[in-house]
Parts: sequence; structure tokens; C-alpha cells
Amino acid sequence: QVQLVESGGGSVQAGGSLRLSCAAFGYTHITFCMGWFRQAPGKEREGVAAIIDTSTTYADSVKGRFTVSKDNAKNTLYLQMNSLKPEDTAMYYCAAECGRLGLVASWFRYWGQGTQVTVSS
Repeated sequence: QVQLVESGGGSVQAGGSLRLSCAAFGYTHITFCMGWFRQAPGKEREGVAAIIDTSTTYADSVKGRFTVSKDNAKNTLYLQMNSLKPEDTAMYYCAAECGRLGLVASWFRYWGQGTQVTVSS
């Protein structure tokens, strides 16, 4: 059974940094293609970053501030978030097993439960 477990969320002031982690358990082939999404209260879920092998893609709103990476040996996905803004406040979700690189939620088969990120001004 596949399980994705996120960690690393928390509260930080604007300009601060956080690193999210997502550990994958079960069928490890799902870690070939993974991504991060977020959802703020009252808003739709939006793609943040995705990675296939060493290729990455980012939402325009986080380019230059966020970095997605994978440690294949640990079956773990990371999201380094720098220069955080209040508008980055959301529940962040890890997703895995997608057919192609992109930030479309329906392309991903497995999802974690989420980790909350709160950025105060």
C-alpha cells in the first residue's frame, strides 16, 4: 500500500524559510515523478512544483524562491521554501506517480494528508 507522509510545516515570519519533506512508503517506483501542491482556505488547490528524474517545473508565483528536489535513496521529496510571503500560507500536499511533468492535480495518482504552512507579516 502506498503512503505519502509530509512533514516540516509550521509558522514563520515573512522572509523566513521552511523545508518540507515527503516520505514515500510502499511501491517506491512512484517516486520517479512527484510534486507539491497547496490549498489556501476558500481557494482551489494549485500546483507549486513538480519533478521527474532531474527535470523540474514551478508555478510562476514561487519561481526563484522555492526549490524541489528528491533523494531517491531515501524515497523522499523535498521543497525548500525561501523568502516566504503571507500569500504562501496554505496546506501543502505531496503527490506522486504522474504520467508527465506538470502542475495538474489530476495527473497525480497518490496524495499525502498535507502539512500546514503559515506565514505572518
